[in-house]
Amino acid sequence: MISCTEFIPFYSELFRFLEEKGGKKEVVRFWEALSDEFLGNLRKLAKEKGLAGCFEYWSHTLTEEAADFTMTLNEDEGWFRIDMHECPSMGMLLRLAHIEPYHAYCEHCMVLYPRVLEPLGFRCEAGMTDPEKPSCFIHITRDNPTQTKDVS
Repeated sequence: MISCTEFIPFYSELFRFLEEKGGKKEVVRFWEALSDEFLGNLRKLAKEKGLAGCFEYWSHTLTEEAADFTMTLNEDEGWFRIDMHECPSMGMLLRLAHIEPYHAYCEHCMVLYPRVLEPLGFRCEAGMTDPEKPSCFIHITRDNPTQTKDVS
């Protein structure tokens, strides 16, 4: 079986191609389509289990990607956070001599995940934590930690 990390250089080049053909809006449109079509498992877990569902989703996903990360779940205060110490995707791209990473590669996370989670009553914030290396965070909050919005 091919590891998900094998596709990282392809994604970077695809993003560049889409921008060359139709501008950044085409890249964002692609990310939105990915979110809508392929993140149903995150949507289902978040809808059913709230922040614990987010924790469950990323526990599997980030482990599969062999990421160096810390996740913190505080259901009482209504938040979940991922601190990515070294993003496996951007880390790989930076190590490849024959590919220059797509200039906005890291922005896909802030299109994919809020698009799934915000309609369910979550708020997402993300950013880079160290401009010298591929590290970032995503912080997800919920106004009412015990309530899940019914969004069908």
